[in-house]
Amino acid sequence: MGKIPVLEQCTVSYKEDKHFLADRLDVYLRSNNNLIFPHRHNFYQMVLFLSGEGSHEIDFKQYPIEKGQIYCMGPGQVHSWMFKGNMTGFIVNFDIDYFKSLLIQPSYVDNLNLFSSLNEGVFVLEDYQLQEISNLFNQLIVLNLEQTANDLKRSLLLYILLRLDQAYSPKFPGQSVDYHLVLIKNFISLIDENFRELHLPKDYAELLFVTPNHLNSVCKEYLGMQAGEVIRNRIMLEAKRLLILPDWTISQVAYELNFNDNSYFTKFFKKVEGKTPEEFRKLQWK
Repeated sequence: MGKIPVLEQCTVSYKEDKHFLADRLDVYLRSNNNLIFPHRHNFYQMVLFLSGEGSHEIDFKQYPIEKGQIYCMGPGQVHSWMFKGNMTGFIVNFDIDYFKSLLIQPSYVDNLNLFSSLNEGVFVLEDYQLQEISNLFNQLIVLNLEQTANDLKRSLLLYILLRLDQAYSPKFPGQSVDYHLVLIKNFISLIDENFRELHLPKDYAELLFVTPNHLNSVCKEYLGMQAGEVIRNRIMLEAKRLLILPDWTISQVAYELNFNDNSYFTKFFKKVEGKTPEEFRKLQWK
């Protein structure tokens, strides 16, 4: 069966370092003008737009491009862009293990708000932030030309990530990292690992050592939705990712997501999305 193309860092890098790339967006686009869309990455990507028109799409949500907008995307997300005219800005790619020799905690980058599945890693910088981040990206590009600056590149990139994380306004600003927020993050993490097999809130509540009612109330407070909806949204996202594959049948998608039969999956999909899997697929293939 076919899959959404997964682009590896080495296939989109025209530099000597296959684990890291920092460049101006227009230079990158000229060197990678044959990218296949939609696709996934097995690496992290950040893009800061300074000028240009069009839009980009991450996991089936479209964002119109504007000056100062930045997106931070982690491995596995489905991605495409529809640019118009001359695009300028910056792009940074780095692989999953890029900070391995620098950080004791391997999941440190994943735990940043920028890459958390609790939030959308797309936002617009204020003018003063845009000036600072642009200067830092310029420094990163200069360092990228130096063959012996690996630790400096890692350190500067980490500093940029932390400054962006500070500038980012997540869905629940001003709330401290308390027990409930930790519970939500653990819940999201468990869903990412188990959504194919576990479809019910009570299954996750048991793994989190809380009652289903407590899990529901915390999700309602922090996410504005019940636990069941959070689970359904993750299942739906994966369903959409699979439905855009031309050689996957509806039955194969249903089987992959552990639905007992095709008709049950179709009812589930239509109830959440408002259209059948077939209708969704036809819209994507237009």
